[in-house]
Amino acid sequence: MSKKLKILIFPDPKLRTVAKKVEKFDKSLKKLSEDMLFTMYDANGIGLAATQVDRHIRLVVMDLSEDRNEPLVFVNPEYTVAEKHSLVDFEEGCLSIPGFNQNIARPDKIDLTWQDLDGKKHNDAPEGLLNICIQHEIDHLEGKLMVDYISALKRDRVRKRLLKEFNRK
Repeated sequence: MSKKLKILIFPDPKLRTVAKKVEKFDKSLKKLSEDMLFTMYDANGIGLAATQVDRHIRLVVMDLSEDRNEPLVFVNPEYTVAEKHSLVDFEEGCLSIPGFNQNIARPDKIDLTWQDLDGKKHNDAPEGLLNICIQHEIDHLEGKLMVDYISALKRDRVRKRLLKEFNRK
């Protein structure tokens, strides 16, 4: 039975923690990925990094399908920007920064490596939305948030709004 995890909300300092590499591929890793998927679906998100649920390991879950039935799990994901690439602007949102969307320029071509839940290694060159989402989620694993791409003034406004909104609850 999957359980809903608490999603950290900006400006929680734990969101700045750099995630550690996963070394043990066991039942607890599979359980965490299931709980993260459950949490992501419940929050109507398309991606979630372990950092966002206060687990500081290199684990990302995602589901970009319309029917929400094609879960993806990336363990220890890393990417390099392809030699020939362009920057593409894409409007991103984030479960840790509710109510805030922002156009962010990211490379359109990356080379991605990751492991699955059994530790098997994979390589891919994701395109479109998957490319944008995996870069966004890997940022989380590095302690980086989408507000880091905007001005300090705008970031401070978002921080104040979320502190006010989430301290009332």
